[in-house]
Amino acid sequence: MLKNTQKLLAIMAQLRDPDHGCAWDVKQDFTSLIPYLIEESYEVIDAIERNDLDDLRSELGDLLLQVVFHAQIADERGLFNFEQIAESISDKLIRRHPHVFADAIFNSDEERHQAWEQIKANERQSKSSATPQDSVLSGVARNLPALLECEKIQDRAAQHGFDWPDAPPVFDKVLEELEEVKEAWLSGDQAHIQEEIGDLLLVAVNLARHMKVNPELALKQSTQKFITRFRYIEDQVAASERKLTDCELTELDEFWNAAKLALKK
Repeated sequence: MLKNTQKLLAIMAQLRDPDHGCAWDVKQDFTSLIPYLIEESYEVIDAIERNDLDDLRSELGDLLLQVVFHAQIADERGLFNFEQIAESISDKLIRRHPHVFADAIFNSDEERHQAWEQIKANERQSKSSATPQDSVLSGVARNLPALLECEKIQDRAAQHGFDWPDAPPVFDKVLEELEEVKEAWLSGDQAHIQEEIGDLLLVAVNLARHMKVNPELALKQSTQKFITRFRYIEDQVAASERKLTDCELTELDEFWNAAKLALKK
């Protein structure tokens, strides 16, 4: 394994060589690689969800390449290298698992989770001594997908006591925000509609948190379910030698209900 890792690092160094490397690789920097890092991450997720293990191996390699690429750029600038990245994550894993690498004992998953969050809080506090932060919400990555960012922000606030004690009042808040969306819609003020839709989504994420559901995963699953049902509708319409636009909405809705039944089997 070490041999292949060293081979990969050597290949990346060669690609970045100003005189004998690849012109495209040489001109890349941290910022220019962001789209590729995001794309490769989602392709790994796609392979997992399709349960394509051969593709997963390949996509994980593509994702690892992005780590190696960034490490090579950092090494060239005298910032850090791949070895230091590996050392950093190794130290973090040991620090965050005292029940495995030390003598800590947790009697429940809740105790383990609380300890994990406390260790992370201590890490943030340690960072803040070098980089002052003016809020307990500081440090959450700004470029996360909106649902994931919302969940992390709410988790952070909840750790400091700003949260409902259980789910029932969150249901009430969802209904309250839904009514405010309707009022905004009736006003015709598009900016206000967008604001209230945002508030509704935010409280929906809060409800997901209280019900221990990952909102990003839940939405992705529902989107995939929509795609599957819609393709069923397309198949039914195509079988009648028509286009979707040739059908009344009521007929398409009937196909949708049929899809729900058929795809449950």
